[in-house]
Amino acid sequence: MWTYPETFDVIVIGGGHAGCEAAHAAARMGVSVLLLTMNLDTIGKMSCNPSIGGTAKGHIVREIDALGGIMGKIADRTAIQFRMLNASKGPAVWSPRAQSDKNAYQLDMKFFLEKTPHLTIKQGTIISINVEKKIFRQVTTQEGITYKAKTLILSAGTFMRGLLHIGTANHPGGRFGDKSSNQLSLSLENLGFKLQRFKTGTPPRLHLASIDLSKTEEQPSEEGVAFSFDQQEKKLPQISCYITYTNEKTQKIIENNLHLSPLYSGIIQGVGPRYCPSIEHKFVRFKDKKRHQIFLEPEGLNTQEVYVNGLSSSLPFNIQYEMIQTIPGLEKSQIMRPAYAVEYDCVTSGQMTNTLETKGIENLFFSGQINGTTGYEEAAAQGLIAGINAALKCKNRSPFILNRSESYIGVMIDDLITKELDEPYRMFTSRAEHRLLLRQDNADLRLRAYGYALGLIDERQFKQLKQKEKKIQEGISYLTKTHLSHNKKSMTFAKLLKQPQYSYQKLLEKYPQLIDQGEEINRAIEIDLKYAGYIIRQKKIIEKQKTLETFLIPKFFNYDAVVGLRNEALEKLKKKCPYTLGQAARISGVSPADISILMVFLKK
Repeated sequence: MWTYPETFDVIVIGGGHAGCEAAHAAARMGVSVLLLTMNLDTIGKMSCNPSIGGTAKGHIVREIDALGGIMGKIADRTAIQFRMLNASKGPAVWSPRAQSDKNAYQLDMKFFLEKTPHLTIKQGTIISINVEKKIFRQVTTQEGITYKAKTLILSAGTFMRGLLHIGTANHPGGRFGDKSSNQLSLSLENLGFKLQRFKTGTPPRLHLASIDLSKTEEQPSEEGVAFSFDQQEKKLPQISCYITYTNEKTQKIIENNLHLSPLYSGIIQGVGPRYCPSIEHKFVRFKDKKRHQIFLEPEGLNTQEVYVNGLSSSLPFNIQYEMIQTIPGLEKSQIMRPAYAVEYDCVTSGQMTNTLETKGIENLFFSGQINGTTGYEEAAAQGLIAGINAALKCKNRSPFILNRSESYIGVMIDDLITKELDEPYRMFTSRAEHRLLLRQDNADLRLRAYGYALGLIDERQFKQLKQKEKKIQEGISYLTKTHLSHNKKSMTFAKLLKQPQYSYQKLLEKYPQLIDQGEEINRAIEIDLKYAGYIIRQKKIIEKQKTLETFLIPKFFNYDAVVGLRNEALEKLKKKCPYTLGQAARISGVSPADISILMVFLKK
């Protein structure tokens, strides 16, 4: 066993989406960082879907960019299709999504990290985490090397005791072609952490030339969509995706072979994501639905592989082959990679704080799927927050915590530490109580100042933010104060804009005295004025809730001393150790009466 001579400030385990953001954020804040990954060639790899963003996930990516993270910039540079989802609905649920060139994204991310100052990248597989007196000290790899650091961020993805399933066949692996990590799970259990099994899956990949696209619906790329708030990079050539559907023949094949699925034969013990189910689970849960939508998504500009979004499965290969050939356009398609399911270990909820530092071991942070989440975007956001807080701890600075009322990232982390997770956690706009305030278009206005204070946003970016804020306020002021004659009535531009038939663009076309300040700023002005009443109402609700959200509970508070708490509330509070009364109020099993009793006791 050999000890590496340098002691790092932060070690990040895992080069997935969480690990990449964590390593970059901590290094950008000026501390020394070591990124350790089992395979250098899979840093930033898109293990499943070749896309970034989507419903609520697009909000998270824009928040990551607003804070100074990198996912949005890499996605913009390597995207081969952009779309704004839910554009026909209200602005609260508009969500950007990009189809990425899978290999380009991975290579761009790796190269970007390799050029990042203060960041060292090495290949190695962790077998143990070494702790003294409940404080993290060092890690040991199977290559016989010990690395010391002040803090550790564990971003293990689906690799802890990962097990891959195709029908009744299974073998160890974190994803197809990559080995699993078994000893890391044992090390965590020896440290006292409670683990559980979750499951995820991926669909087959087909050869593009074997697909009859004439039988499908084309879905072209859209203009004017991006993730990053900074200067836009030159785009790659844009391509189309395609839509087709399963049918009753597909359903019959699945129903006749359910007993061969490890999901239904009892082979798989882990719980899968409710909102991203396998195709066999869809037909079981929604028996009355005769067809399900399938998206055919090219994986890149220099490959013929097509990702079959919506057809995740763990059925045997021959059944997959038979099932796919019932779908219009796929009758003669060739499977290049089969669909499969993967089971893996993650920690049960309630074992970390809202900084993502673990409660049991000081200076040890968890981020990504180890915390029970699913999705690239959720993982990257956790990596960013863990990286920031690990760096702040090394600098002896106060932790960085985002509230539910100011970000989707804050909603997610609050959910992770207050809720009991019995299935992989996925972000939705419906999870945010104040989603009209947490739109994807205003993530920079909400969060970029934090990134600047942390050192993740530079002076030029911050000045651009200030200019944008100024232009929006000037635009709102002008429209609110300036009157015009409309239908023989005098009214302000702001009042006219609130009428459903008018948009800012239509006003620009009709009234040349208005200033065109750019699509992004024009949209911000329009939304703020059109939805002013709702926005004011949500802000008032947040103000009322501030009493609970800012009422801190001491770190080592003795809940047993509080007279009057119900037994269930006492048990849940002791387990979760909430940071504020607001968090305590969101814990299942804690009633408003319990919160009132707790508040009175704390005030005394």
